[in-house]
Amino acid sequence: MTDFKSYIFEREERELSPFAAKSKDTKGRLKPVEPCELRTDYARDRDRIIHSKAFRRLKHKTQVFLSPEGDHYRTRLTHTLEVSQIARSLARGLRLNEDLAEAIALGHDLGHTPYGHAGEKALNEFTHFAHNEQSLRVVDVLENDGAGMNLCFEVRDGILNHTNKGSPATLEGKVVFWSDRIAYINHDIDDAIRGGIIRESDIPAEFLRGLGAKHGERINRMILDIIHNSFLRPYVSASAETNRLLEGLREFLFEKVYRASLAKTQEGKAIDMIRFLYKHFFDNFDALPEKILKLDASKEQRICDYISMFSDRYAVRVFKEITVPENWEL
Repeated sequence: MTDFKSYIFEREERELSPFAAKSKDTKGRLKPVEPCELRTDYARDRDRIIHSKAFRRLKHKTQVFLSPEGDHYRTRLTHTLEVSQIARSLARGLRLNEDLAEAIALGHDLGHTPYGHAGEKALNEFTHFAHNEQSLRVVDVLENDGAGMNLCFEVRDGILNHTNKGSPATLEGKVVFWSDRIAYINHDIDDAIRGGIIRESDIPAEFLRGLGAKHGERINRMILDIIHNSFLRPYVSASAETNRLLEGLREFLFEKVYRASLAKTQEGKAIDMIRFLYKHFFDNFDALPEKILKLDASKEQRICDYISMFSDRYAVRVFKEITVPENWEL
């Protein structure tokens, strides 16, 4: 029988950076499993995430535009796929572990609430809620009816630490931090232009000169900058100048799109709805599904677990079922 795994391990030793996370050196899982004949643990985790219900729900969760009518606006799923593609490109260029970077990228937003950061903001009014922590809880506990996905330490660490406040244990985790940033800054500009929120001419000329005039050009320059700045080094980072331009472009988005724009006109309604759902289930706790009630967690956490699983449209459906009277049939 061909020993596929040994071939993969040998290839990683031969081709990957000395700073890469080698598949054979994983710190392992919370619960031991029979090894796969072909896939490394990181590739196996990638597949577990892709085949999960939590991953499929992302297609109906908000990225920036709440329940957009157009077919071409990003959702949380398409955002995740773009982050994954950028992460693989960065990992390949830096000679890091592509399977690990991809697995982290695919799992990084699994814990997002319906209506994205609006839902997160609403739940945070009642108890601590952070989407990165909830993403880890999804893969550790909530998926598979409470059994979790039993992922590797390195994947779990990258999911938890993909935000600004995080400090991932692997360079692949840092790759996902930068990939997330590159993806949302660029695709949110693209969507905002498509939605008539901003015009291309509104983008300050400094950013267009420094990063590129077109969507694909900007992504390519950002990726290449990080690779040139970090190749075969024990860190992953953009150059100081590119980082300055990225921060400026991000602040431009906050000012023109994220904080106050036509894209946010419905956000208050979404926040009010999530608030209502939280209060309703707090007062009617036994109405939660049995699989949520039996979890070993606080009342507040279990309510957040339930609501954060909702897609945008399922949240609306539950809200209507609670608030809209049914038709009387004779």
